[in-house]
Amino acid sequence: MEIKVTLADQTVRRCEQGTTVMQLAESISTGLKKNAVAGIVNGRLVDLSHAIEHDSLVEIITLDSPEGLDVYRHSTAHVMAQAIKRIFGEQNVKLGIGPVIADGFYYDMDIEKPLSSDDLQAIEREMERIVSENLLIVREAVSRDEAIRLFEGWNEPLKLELIRNLPEDSEISIYEQGEFVDLCRGPHLPSTGRIKAFKLQSVAGAYWRGDSNNKMLQRVYGTAFLRKAELDEHLRLLEEAKQRDHRKLGKELELFMFSEEAPGMPFYLPNGMTIRTELENFSRELQLKRDYVEVRTPLMMNQQIWENSGHWDHYKDNMYFAQVDEAKHALKPMNCPGHMLIYGNSLRSYRELPIRMFEYGQVHRHEYSGALSGMMRVRTFCQDDAHLFVMREQIEEEISQVMELIDQVYRIFGFEYRIELSTRPEDSMGSDELWNEAEQALQNVLERRGVAYRLNEGDGAFYGPKIDFHILDALKRSWQCGTIQLDFQMPEKFDLSYIGEDSRKHRPVVIHRAVYGSVDRFIGILTEHYAGAFPLWLAPVQVKLLPVSDKYVDYALQVKKVFEEAGIRAAIDSRSEKLGYKIREAQLKKVPYMIVLGENELSSSTVSVRKRGEGDLGSRDVRELAVHIKEEIRLKH
Repeated sequence: MEIKVTLADQTVRRCEQGTTVMQLAESISTGLKKNAVAGIVNGRLVDLSHAIEHDSLVEIITLDSPEGLDVYRHSTAHVMAQAIKRIFGEQNVKLGIGPVIADGFYYDMDIEKPLSSDDLQAIEREMERIVSENLLIVREAVSRDEAIRLFEGWNEPLKLELIRNLPEDSEISIYEQGEFVDLCRGPHLPSTGRIKAFKLQSVAGAYWRGDSNNKMLQRVYGTAFLRKAELDEHLRLLEEAKQRDHRKLGKELELFMFSEEAPGMPFYLPNGMTIRTELENFSRELQLKRDYVEVRTPLMMNQQIWENSGHWDHYKDNMYFAQVDEAKHALKPMNCPGHMLIYGNSLRSYRELPIRMFEYGQVHRHEYSGALSGMMRVRTFCQDDAHLFVMREQIEEEISQVMELIDQVYRIFGFEYRIELSTRPEDSMGSDELWNEAEQALQNVLERRGVAYRLNEGDGAFYGPKIDFHILDALKRSWQCGTIQLDFQMPEKFDLSYIGEDSRKHRPVVIHRAVYGSVDRFIGILTEHYAGAFPLWLAPVQVKLLPVSDKYVDYALQVKKVFEEAGIRAAIDSRSEKLGYKIREAQLKKVPYMIVLGENELSSSTVSVRKRGEGDLGSRDVRELAVHIKEEIRLKH
């Protein structure tokens, strides 16, 4: 019997009932057959061996697609598990789960022997043998009873637990390649020989199913690419990322520190504080020029305000509490309620709107210790929050202006960025009508500005939809920083109003806005983006003065005074060390300008200049150099 297959490009083909996805690909072209690794039939990801029994929508998945790469990496995870079983013995390795993750895969296993880097190399060699054997990877659907019988026979307790926890109506499948069989939903490559380039990267401990009450397993991480050149480039970027790690550079450059006395809470050292102050002053200046007003709200407020704002229902598990005057208080996880109280403190007129209120507000959120990661994931951080109180007819213009501000800031740092529009989540408050209005307003701004954006359905804030800005750093890693959120709910919760032109009360709308997001995290991102070589305007020490010997320290002090009067951050290395050593030290600290001071400079009232990335610039007049550096700072180069 013939069936009708509609392809992704909407073309329709007729084929025999029971035609496999592979046969369909071959009927389209031999090239497609060669590159095909899976299919999507009526929205379900399936193997190439899957038989199409009814009229269906079918998409052929090729290796060069994201879905294809996931299939490729998932199959590589199975090859790794097979290699480990071969090396350490079937009964000595109990399999957990082996999913695909960003840029690779892992497999959790219960192995008596702790794995070392030497073991990883041996596993890789065995994986190469399995690939060269080009074993067919065959799927078989089995009943629940059959699956339990098989995995009991193979003494795989973790797999048995997974099977028993599957919903009653689940289709259970196993995949076989040579002597290796695994419980898996698939799909997989047709054979192990399709795998070309892989690398095992590390071993870590992981509780079974993420529960600390369960047994600790060994998690082996790896990655795989279609071509060796792609794998080599990925490994190079990982090594580069390691060298740029903000935790490593933060220590070397004395920017910030962490202490067991305050887990997950950064301490700013003088150099780091300079960077933070410069960042805040830069954004403060831009905002004041745009008629924002700066405020400061308390770190702690009582429980009632968090219940009223809606944060209690959504954040209480991540908040810190204290008992004050027989009432429960909480450290703020957000700045919004404080700004609502400030707005509501006065009678407002439509003539005042929009009111643009901003704060560098310190917030606290409880994160699990295992989730903490330097400046990127902390328990207290500073948000560069702003709340714009606007009339409905001002919404789109104000959002457009915020987008211009964010664009201006990101361009200074050389960041490209991508935009997402996130819509109503399941766990939200407010009417459909208001949500639809809010989502439409954000979409109108994006469309009018002609910017590319991706729709991220269901990922909005609980009080409103949002536009998120994902910046790309020097290694093209994506970080979500800026956000614009449109909120009809909180003004209602706090009964905010303004007197309109008609002398009646009206409800304002609130635009929540952040540019850096978390100032602390942004500093971590910048540290890695610049590999610690901050641009001149941000550099903690902008000029390092290097006297050739003790004899020239007094001259260095005179030169330092000239720079300081020009507002330039200068420091003297007055140690009794050789000049070459001092230069290398300044280079390691990534100082933008190094000024050498010796007999020639003293006698001619000049300085010898070296610039980071450019080398020796020769002799310069001190005051002329100060003017030049000051202008470079002003231009934020």
